[in-house]
Amino acid sequence: MTWPMIAPILMLSVSNIFMTFAWYGQFKFPAASLWIVIPVSWGVAFFEYCFAVPANRFGHLVYSAAQLKTMQEVITLIVFAAFSVLYLKQPLGWNHALGFGLIALGAFFIFHEWS
Repeated sequence: MTWPMIAPILMLSVSNIFMTFAWYGQFKFPAASLWIVIPVSWGVAFFEYCFAVPANRFGHLVYSAAQLKTMQEVITLIVFAAFSVLYLKQPLGWNHALGFGLIALGAFFIFHEWS
């Protein structure tokens, strides 16, 4: 793999960490008012965009739009699984693993070069 192929993966991974915290980090603060949670989440999401937009722009030089979207979804699931277990302390079950596995299988079909 070359840097133009790796950079979008790394940047999308970082962007997903920010977005996961922007969307779900609030669960640790149930008493916080929505008037506080929304702008804080929006502020965190700004940094997600700072990574996601260039990742997609650079990534489109070597990946199709469908491949980039698929990559984004797989990365999202990996980041969310880690976030759920490590930050929220909510374990994932066999059904989650099976569902994520089926999505990964779909990614295989998107990325595989069919002749």
